[in-house]
Amino acid sequence: MTFLGIDIGTTHSKAGLFAEDGTALAVATRPTPYHKSHGGLIEIDPEGLWQAVLQALEEVLEGGVGESVRVIGIASMAETGLLLDMESGKPRTALVPWFDDRARDLVDVSLGQVTPMERFKRTGLHPAFKYSLPKILWLREQEQNITKGALWLSASDYIGYRLTGNCSTDYTLAARTYGFRIDTRTWDGEVLESLGLDLSLFPKAYPSGHAIGSVLKDVCLGLGLGRDVPVAISGHDHSCAALAVGATTPGIVYDSMGTAESLMGTLKEGPLGEAEYSSGLTFGCHVLPGHMFWMGGQSNAGGSVEWLRGILSPSPLNYDELEGLLAHTEPGPSGIIYLPYLSGSASPWPDAHAQGTFIGLQKRHGQADLLKAVLEGTAFEMEAVRRSAEAVTGTLINQVTAVGGGTRNPYWMQIKADISCCEYVIPPISESTLLGAALVAGLGCGVLDKGQIDGIVAKQKQAGVRVIPDAERHGEYRYWYEEGYLRLQEPLREYYNYLSKERSDV
Repeated sequence: MTFLGIDIGTTHSKAGLFAEDGTALAVATRPTPYHKSHGGLIEIDPEGLWQAVLQALEEVLEGGVGESVRVIGIASMAETGLLLDMESGKPRTALVPWFDDRARDLVDVSLGQVTPMERFKRTGLHPAFKYSLPKILWLREQEQNITKGALWLSASDYIGYRLTGNCSTDYTLAARTYGFRIDTRTWDGEVLESLGLDLSLFPKAYPSGHAIGSVLKDVCLGLGLGRDVPVAISGHDHSCAALAVGATTPGIVYDSMGTAESLMGTLKEGPLGEAEYSSGLTFGCHVLPGHMFWMGGQSNAGGSVEWLRGILSPSPLNYDELEGLLAHTEPGPSGIIYLPYLSGSASPWPDAHAQGTFIGLQKRHGQADLLKAVLEGTAFEMEAVRRSAEAVTGTLINQVTAVGGGTRNPYWMQIKADISCCEYVIPPISESTLLGAALVAGLGCGVLDKGQIDGIVAKQKQAGVRVIPDAERHGEYRYWYEEGYLRLQEPLREYYNYLSKERSDV
């Protein structure tokens, strides 16, 4: 018996085949297919994405192993989606990626007649252009009747539709549209009506892992799958990954380190109030039944490293060269403050006008110092998220389970541990989202039970590499965080917002 996971990611789309004990038997990766629209916007080609997923599935199912597959689970980046024409079954639009900012001017419009605080209580979200609802409003501005007879599907939902012919979503992805109530697990008819949108624009939402149908016959034949293989929308990629690596208990949180970075923790279901709103964090439905998650992050963690890597020399430094630079630095703070706001800041300080900044440069500083400052600045930003989460949940966070490309840099991981004074655990599996997608589907479709999943997760945790914080360096970093990084936030944000206003008035 085996399980298939599909992960539709920002950079790559993947398929993974897993044994009953969670061992990865095969993993295939394809680039997520972007293209430029006629207006110069970056979008994802729906047919190209479907073909990429099919190719990845074909690769992991080579050798006639498809007959052993018992369930398929799909996870994806949360806010990316498209409009599907219900009569023809064809996409009306390309997939609009989560990072696309075309709807920046429609964020306030998407509140409808409900106050921001009331919207937060219902959705767990603060207004932002990345959510689906502002994107839909932008599409309607370009073509007045584009939502009539259409259905909004997330990336996961669309691949599920292509596999089964059925359209539905799960609570975790519905909750990132800004049109779904996490308090009642229903679409927000009041807000949608105030915006001139019909409830029929959104698919039926179910708990994560609920079977939406079986793989279509022609797809089964093409992939060598057995008959009646159930397909489930497993949900939000970070939530699936957190489940797979066991970061779902109080005091243990999940850190996804990619181009963007997100810190996610788990809490019991309950109403949201002023404390949660003031924290700056976002909240949503978790794939774990009866639970919610809190989340905060930054758009340019690995993105800051990539930016610096490209400008330090005529040709970008490779990762071994970056580590070589860091090897020549002294342990402890660099003395340079870097604010990683290359494209604004997110939770817990959402601000589209914030800009990246180096402060404290001296003539003696070189490439290695700048690089270390970037690693420290991105770690300081996540420390702000961690502290905000501790304050609002009343739970001390003492362990972080980290996955993603950034975990391969030992200097960065030690800096993160020293700044936070948390133990960092790096699990042995590199494809935690794929495993999580398969596990959520297995549980939801009745193929796996909770005990089996707990055993698989425990094995991942026990085999993880541990990074222990240094108490003395933590004290030094705490000073630079509180007296430097935090103190600079208000005056710099005030300055950048002033600049933005001046430019808009010109």
